[in-house]
Amino acid sequence: MRAWRAEAFSGYKDLKLVDIPKPSVSDGRAVIRITAAGESMTTIMAIRLASLVTAINILVASGFSIAAIIRPQYLIPAESGRTRASLLLAMYAAAPRIPLALLVLGAIYKQATPALLILGALAGAMQLLDAGIGLFQHDLRKCAGPLFLSVLQFFVVYLLHISVRITPQTERG
Repeated sequence: MRAWRAEAFSGYKDLKLVDIPKPSVSDGRAVIRITAAGESMTTIMAIRLASLVTAINILVASGFSIAAIIRPQYLIPAESGRTRASLLLAMYAAAPRIPLALLVLGAIYKQATPALLILGALAGAMQLLDAGIGLFQHDLRKCAGPLFLSVLQFFVVYLLHISVRITPQTERG
């Protein structure tokens, strides 16, 4: 019979299709048939979609924060000018976004789904708060963009959550 054999414990690339004798039930042994293993295509697509949307979300947010530090005239009215206070507020805006961007990119690289769920929800909440600031300023452009990103972010986090169904592990298993 043909079977997949793991040559090492490093991932799918070390699986080899080999011919082995057909297993049989014997004293202290059982034969188990595995018909499917691994992640479903739905889960893989949900992880990819959540990774893409979360990466775009945090890179856009970080980009605006960095632009506010380097060229504030792109984000604030020209008559306001660059002041020490506007620079300080821009640095406060960038302070949480840049580490969040690094953590999200690390979670995407490591394919850490639980981390992506948490960081994606946090990124969505930050965009929702940015939309609230735009609403407070009565500026539709500063409200609509972050609101769209936050709704999209929460949607893909929800899709990822229902596709992986992370359940807490108990002592009994």
